[in-house]
This record gives sequence, structure tokens and C-alpha cells, in this order.
Amino acid sequence: MQTFPSTTVSIQRDTRAWQFQAWASFAIAVFLCATGLSWLPGEALDRAFMVMGYVFCLSTAFMLAKFVRDSQQAGAGGTTASRDVPMWRLVVWGSFFTAMGLTGWGLVRMEINDAYKAFLGVSWLFLISSAFTLAKTLRDRHEADLVDARLQGRRAARQEAAAAGSAE
Repeated sequence: MQTFPSTTVSIQRDTRAWQFQAWASFAIAVFLCATGLSWLPGEALDRAFMVMGYVFCLSTAFMLAKFVRDSQQAGAGGTTASRDVPMWRLVVWGSFFTAMGLTGWGLVRMEINDAYKAFLGVSWLFLISSAFTLAKTLRDRHEADLVDARLQGRRAARQEAAAAGSAE
């Protein structure tokens, strides 16, 4: 008969209040950016450039958050080498800084009221920071769910082994 050592595993989960705050912040940031961009004065080409810039920044923020977390996990696993090739590191960081730089350049060069530029700039930075927070919150929940599923599988295997051992 096999015996299994009893261990206590603590799964760290975000509170519902934190999850609500992360989603609410992201939703508010998206709403503010969409409002600012939809009322953007000037040429249609300027509006299109800014919308593309915001979307590019948002997608690269999520990509960078995943890349950094994956690299951190690879390092925590005892290996210093990332699973990604060095060129991917350049693509991820380069695209994030390119998106931020081009969008900032487009915002600065636009011929609109300074107060409007400030609104667009602050809502844009709010969008990026809330995207990083949301990405972390989602990843933390996913990892906690994986740990929980593994523990449930181990418990089920122990119960089956104990039942099989007692039946003999």
C-alpha cells in the first residue's frame, strides 16, 4: 500500500473586488479613449491614425505583458534561458516602443487644442496601464485555476488509490 504525504497548498487568488476594479478600469479607459477619438476634431486621416495607434499600443501592451510573464516563469523554473528566440524579444519590445512612440508623435503633431491633447494623452496612458493590470489579473486567475485543477486531479488519484488498496 502506498502512502502519500499530506501537504497543504495555498492558492493565491485575487479578490472579486480587485477583479472588478481591473475590469472596470479597463472598461473606463476604453470608453474614455473611444469618446476622445470619436470626437477628435480635424482630418479623417488623423482620426484613423490615432485609432490605429491606440489599437496597436493596446495589442502590444498585452503581448509585452505575456512575454515578460513567460520570461519570468522560464527563469523561475531554474533555467535562465527563455523559451523564446532572441529575435522575438526584439520584436516584442520593439513593437511596443514603436507603437507608443508613433502614437505619441501623432498626438503631439496634431493641430488640436492642448486641453484635447491632454485628454487624449491621459486616457491613452490610462488604457495602457489598465491593460497591463488586466493582463496580470487574467494570467494570475488562469495560473490559480491550473494549480487548483492539478490538486483536484491528485486528490482524485489518491482517493482511487486508497479505494483500490482497501478493496484488496
